[in-house]
Amino acid sequence: MTTRVLILCTGNSARSQMAEGLLRAFGGRDFEVLSAGTNPSIVRPEAIAVMAERGIDLSSHRSKHVEELIGERFDYVITVCDSARESCPVFPGAPKRIHWSIQDPAAIQGTDEQRVEAFRRACDALSDRLQGFVRGLQPQVGS
Repeated sequence: MTTRVLILCTGNSARSQMAEGLLRAFGGRDFEVLSAGTNPSIVRPEAIAVMAERGIDLSSHRSKHVEELIGERFDYVITVCDSARESCPVFPGAPKRIHWSIQDPAAIQGTDEQRVEAFRRACDALSDRLQGFVRGLQPQVGS
């Protein structure tokens, strides 16, 4: 049985996009993963670059509005920013909600390298949490 996960952020431009790519990589076929935003913009080039360093391709991803997914059923809804947590809509089937407050790397000012490093830190934080999430579900996944 596939576990359906929605990852939400405000812009669906960095954190939620990276989390979507990571969870797909960690969970494989046991997970169906989507991401969306409450105020979508574009997928940040820094997010694409940092994920490419990990062998995960986000180049075909697009930012999506959470309203595109209203009515769909999810097992889990993970919010990765405080704003999305506050404005997260209700989804059918009462999915389990998880909130991780991850610093917004797109908000970092500085040199190109400083900004990319902020994306790496956010990616590392997401990676740690998502690996724990997948490990915690292992007995249920595939059964």
